[in-house]
Amino acid sequence: MIANTPKFDRRSQRDFSKTLRNRVNQYFEEKNLKRTGGSRTIIKSVTLMLLYFIPYALTVIFPLSAYQYILCLGIMGIGVAGIGLGIMHDACHGSLFSNRKLNLIMSYSLNLIGGNALSWKIQHNVLHHSFTNVHGLDEDLEAGNIMRFTPSEKWKVRHKFQHIYAWFLYSLMTFMWVLIKDFKRIMKYYRLGLLEAQGVKLWKALLTIGVSKVLYLAYTIGIPLYLGYDLWLVLTGFMLMHMLGGLMLAMIFQPAHIMENHTFVDNDVKVIHDSYESHQLKTTGNFAPTNKLLTWFCGGLNYQVEHHIFPNICHVHYPAISKIVKETAAEFNLPYRSVPSFRGALKIHQRTMKKLGQKDYQWT
Repeated sequence: MIANTPKFDRRSQRDFSKTLRNRVNQYFEEKNLKRTGGSRTIIKSVTLMLLYFIPYALTVIFPLSAYQYILCLGIMGIGVAGIGLGIMHDACHGSLFSNRKLNLIMSYSLNLIGGNALSWKIQHNVLHHSFTNVHGLDEDLEAGNIMRFTPSEKWKVRHKFQHIYAWFLYSLMTFMWVLIKDFKRIMKYYRLGLLEAQGVKLWKALLTIGVSKVLYLAYTIGIPLYLGYDLWLVLTGFMLMHMLGGLMLAMIFQPAHIMENHTFVDNDVKVIHDSYESHQLKTTGNFAPTNKLLTWFCGGLNYQVEHHIFPNICHVHYPAISKIVKETAAEFNLPYRSVPSFRGALKIHQRTMKKLGQKDYQWT
């Protein structure tokens, strides 16, 4: 495992953490509810899968025009985001269904759209959730020196313009997963001992990634080419699908943490003077909590505060328990950040990226 990681101060905000968890537990007991999704997630999973695979089926069954082919691939891009946000995410956390094997199976929906479930679980569940906004540990803060997501990142001249080019680079996110990032991550996790901690051998992890990506490229590029679609059209559609999917994913994940007034932590600190729960309040924010369509499509990830504190609870419960979290945070004088609209959250993230692109900006 990773050595010399910062520890949370268990004495700090201990009463808040205990009170919050007791109240949420009491909510589920009184309502006699399971923490998983139930029938609502079954319906959603089928719907989002169809959003991706029906357009693909149309490209295979019918000889579409270039315009029709591009339209279908664009819809598939929306499906990529929907599967990632509304199915895979909860499944990888084990909260989509009460059946563990079914969660495991549904987590591989990420492999169906070009990613890798194991790589995601380590990067997201282990590192991002454990060390949210901690520089050097939270890989969501890493952008290969192209972008600066934290004041701890060394400033470079190119960062002055990151608020302009960030959205284009965000759109390449899933494209990079398909090509190289999963392989690089697995090798890194192997060296850190994180792969062993998951009980997975390196050869098996690499074989799974390799086989799943070959199959993915075979059905998204190979089959359309075999059916007679032009190479330029297939590659254009493939890029469009991933650019739309990547951009939509970034629009949900980035406004949750890379925001002004959020706390960022250097990885050289020994102790984080917060409990895990209070740290999440200081590094995470919600947005558009009344937008039911957005909440449905993005798997409740506009309720990032609730998700980070209770990742083992399915997103369908976040609107209800958000009231408990907000009231308890206020009771203990802790921040509870929530931007009323999706558009407003994107504006703040854009403003934050511009501030992080300034060399001498004093972060507070």
